[in-house]
Amino acid sequence: MNPILITIDVEECDIPLEYGYTIPLEEQLAISKEGLMHFMQIAEEAGVPVTIFCTGVYAENNPDWIKSLNPMHELASHGYFHGHFDASKDLKSSKDLLEKLSGKPVTGFRMARMQYVEEAEILNAGYSYHSSLNPTWIPGRYDHRDKPMKPFFEKGLWNVPASVSPWLRIPLFWLAFKNFPLWIYTFLAKRTLRKQGFLNIYFHPWEFADLSKYPLPAHVKRGHNGPLRDKLRSFLQQMKGEGEFTTMAKMLENNE
Repeated sequence: MNPILITIDVEECDIPLEYGYTIPLEEQLAISKEGLMHFMQIAEEAGVPVTIFCTGVYAENNPDWIKSLNPMHELASHGYFHGHFDASKDLKSSKDLLEKLSGKPVTGFRMARMQYVEEAEILNAGYSYHSSLNPTWIPGRYDHRDKPMKPFFEKGLWNVPASVSPWLRIPLFWLAFKNFPLWIYTFLAKRTLRKQGFLNIYFHPWEFADLSKYPLPAHVKRGHNGPLRDKLRSFLQQMKGEGEFTTMAKMLENNE
């Protein structure tokens, strides 16, 4: 069956900073912890393995959670800090920390905000794959209309793009999930899975927390503190039987 990848970028909740709202690190971590608890509970109740791209900052502040992760999930790197990045230090240091805390190898990397990082830097830090490409066209941040929509091997690394719909390249990322009606999103997800042979969608933990006190736009906040959790439960249930839920590392093992 075609692989379905449910992934989450576990990070400091710094999105209010993008809209001019000051929020201390302790509060950022607390929001993400709250949302992550809800997300992981839903995934585990559904028996769905998750690929968890985690920052070093979140990991070092939640070592017990890292150590107690259900073995069906995969732990990967999301850099050391979400707000800034130094490839010469953060790629290796985040990988080393996550491996130390989990006792397991960390082979995957995803850059914050899906930004580009030189493949040589990622490879030299010891990773075997990365997943920072959104092959869609959104003015401003993402203009990757010419990029592959399926996993590909290049420069010594597997590259696993985020999923977009066939032809129109409608992104199936977190904003689409929360803003599209569920029936439309599920239709696009099933069509993408059949046409492209895999599905890779990503979320953030803070989306599933209470964001009512923060002045975020409606399209960013929509569904927080309850409705989005119900939507995720329904989506996972509807996707059962359409493909095989798996982690990114396991999917790539089967491709080799």
